[in-house]
Amino acid sequence: MPDGPRPLPDRARVLQLVTSFDIGGTERQFVALAHGLDVALFDLRLGCLRREGAFLAATGPWADRLREYRVPNLFGWTSLARRAELVRDLRRHDVQVLHCFNFYPNVFAIPAARLAGVPVIVASIRDMGDPLWSPAQRRAQALACRMADVVLVNAHAVADRLGRDGYDPRRIRVIPNGIDLDRFSRGAARAEGLRGSFGLAPDTPLVAVVCRLNQARGVELKGLRYYFGAAARLAERFPRARFLVVGDGPLRGELEEHARDLGLGERVLFTGFRTDVPELLSQVDLFVLPSLSEALSNSLLEAMALGLPAVATEVGGNAEAVEPGVTGLLVPPADSEALAGAIARLLGDPPTARAMGAAARRRVERCFSLRAMVEATENLYLDRLRAWRRRRFPEPSPLGHTRPAGPLSGRTRVGGNPRS
Repeated sequence: MPDGPRPLPDRARVLQLVTSFDIGGTERQFVALAHGLDVALFDLRLGCLRREGAFLAATGPWADRLREYRVPNLFGWTSLARRAELVRDLRRHDVQVLHCFNFYPNVFAIPAARLAGVPVIVASIRDMGDPLWSPAQRRAQALACRMADVVLVNAHAVADRLGRDGYDPRRIRVIPNGIDLDRFSRGAARAEGLRGSFGLAPDTPLVAVVCRLNQARGVELKGLRYYFGAAARLAERFPRARFLVVGDGPLRGELEEHARDLGLGERVLFTGFRTDVPELLSQVDLFVLPSLSEALSNSLLEAMALGLPAVATEVGGNAEAVEPGVTGLLVPPADSEALAGAIARLLGDPPTARAMGAAARRRVERCFSLRAMVEATENLYLDRLRAWRRRRFPEPSPLGHTRPAGPLSGRTRVGGNPRS
């Protein structure tokens, strides 16, 4: 039996660990959470496996508290040495909460945290698995997550998939992505000149996809070829419409060639990487998410926050964001014809499209705000720390029985989002 509880600090010591700071939904949520945590309650450190990427600049406030654990792979002597470094760091800084973001941090850091005696270990899984990871990788992650206290996911669809894969449903917690509503409102107010920059008339109908132009295990998961197929089907009915692809990546050249092969050279516009996505999207008429696999898309939620109606594939967590016929439309994946039909329905009925866009903004305000995401995560950290303290240091009652130890210092906040 322990001699007694050590005095707890005024602020819980937290380490958040991510793979890198490349542009992506997980990295965006990682940075947003870091900036949103209440500094009166949490003493934050950051870690990564690769200290690189566009979001690295956003970690400036923690520059002297950002530690890289670079490894060529998750197995081998170098990986073992880096894990030993992590164990030493966790003990030296007396980290109380480790929060890992996605596959590589989960598999790399959770066993080390368990060895270091970290009181609360939070794994997170923010994708649907197939075809991102091989069966062996999924098994490795499942083994690591068994050592975590909680597995945090960003969509009920992910939770359901993990349950089918044998994860303990009692240890899975859903906290949806959070969107900075103020930022996207400001973006709408500042926007101007998008159509002019492409030499288009002010009333040109614009449809947009926002994504990275890459692939996973040989599959282009964002479904852009089906988006181009839909654009080709709509050429006769909407000859003036233009289809934006906002983003960049190694597949750009190949995708541009595919669009040209379909005769879409002037109809599909590749914007490249943009830092002004809110401003750009505020001038678009319709947002499309043609993904073949998705957990909960930040781009989809951001477009909805700007008051855009959305056409999305009915995969993963898309149905948790888009209410069919209310905030947008859902279509089967890998179906250019269905995608074209949904786009045509909204381009051909601007009043309905605008009403859906307004409803989309209200839905994000109600269910997917950044504040709700941060507060729910803070509550998760504090609740798990209190539970650990009660288990480890039960306090004797005046009658000789035991009762749970008192709560950690700091306020309790109510957060989280409903499924619907």
